[in-house]
Amino acid sequence: MSVVLTIILVMIVLMAGTLFYFSPGKAIPILNNEGRPVPGSLSEKVFVEINGTKQGMFIKSRKADNPVLLYLHGGMPDYFLTDKYPTGLEELFTMVWWEQRGSGMSYDSDLPEGSATLEQMVADTRALTDYLRRRFNQEKIYLMGHSGGTFIGILTAAEYPELYHAYIGVAQMSDQLKSEVLAYNYMLQEYRRMGDMGMVKKLEAAPVSLEKGIPENYPPLRDPAMHALGIGTTRDMKSVITGIFLPSLKCREYTLREKFNLWMGKSKSGISILWREMVATDLSVRVPELQIPVYFMEGKYDYTCSYTEAKSYFIKLKAPMKGFYTFDRSAHSPLFEEPEKFRQIIQQDVFRKENKLSDFYIGDN
Repeated sequence: MSVVLTIILVMIVLMAGTLFYFSPGKAIPILNNEGRPVPGSLSEKVFVEINGTKQGMFIKSRKADNPVLLYLHGGMPDYFLTDKYPTGLEELFTMVWWEQRGSGMSYDSDLPEGSATLEQMVADTRALTDYLRRRFNQEKIYLMGHSGGTFIGILTAAEYPELYHAYIGVAQMSDQLKSEVLAYNYMLQEYRRMGDMGMVKKLEAAPVSLEKGIPENYPPLRDPAMHALGIGTTRDMKSVITGIFLPSLKCREYTLREKFNLWMGKSKSGISILWREMVATDLSVRVPELQIPVYFMEGKYDYTCSYTEAKSYFIKLKAPMKGFYTFDRSAHSPLFEEPEKFRQIIQQDVFRKENKLSDFYIGDN
């Protein structure tokens, strides 16, 4: 027994030591080919008080005078994925990877339950936008939402168009309840085809429908079922554990405490801190028009936020300029999965307020 206890103790010490090694918690500089910091570049881990709460973000830019892009993450912060999936967006923008109220570096156990309302999140986005405009002396910035971040992002862009050059929706939400029904039906069909009757039985016990909505036993099943089919975070990510959990622990720019908070925030918010409002809202009705250019970046295999529903919303959406882009090798995260194409669209269409690379053209309306 003493030998077993010793082995367990040694394993715990080794695991703790490994976690501490991977958790210095300092922003890594942007390096040139010689491994030296790029002159004039920016790599910071910043904490700012936003509407009464301390909130954290990473700011990365190869050139500090690049246009600013504020990134709104989805269900949980995903900056750590840039280790495996570098976007290269810091070459084009001063990238602000904000970790919103109640999540990641902005997690606070004393935050009153229910205080992270949609109105509060939009107000926080507005406040951070003003901070960035002042700090970088830019009249307007770019706003990009990913997944659940598109819910906050498109509402903010609609309310404060004077603050933004353009809105970029990556895996844009539309009618999320309908999206969940489409995903559920697809997964049930695929698992039946594969002969995975264990998963079929679990899905049949948690039916999703437009009439009855989403049962409580479905959300815990949703992520593993999606990822196993390659319709989750990325096309090649088959497991939440190996694809998200372990990479988050290896990210050296977080402290150990911040990594703990990353998952505490996720455990409290579930799929999203605003999930109930998301599945009760049809954005094509709530936000039928934007006063600024809008661009949707959509993965062909995305069932987390339905590709077909995003296209339907795009067709209805009125804007002075708009572009829709299909990423044929992507699921839910084309900015991580096909970064070169993503940057090309930014440079050739978004910066020029054009839509020449768009899948199809619908005249200004």
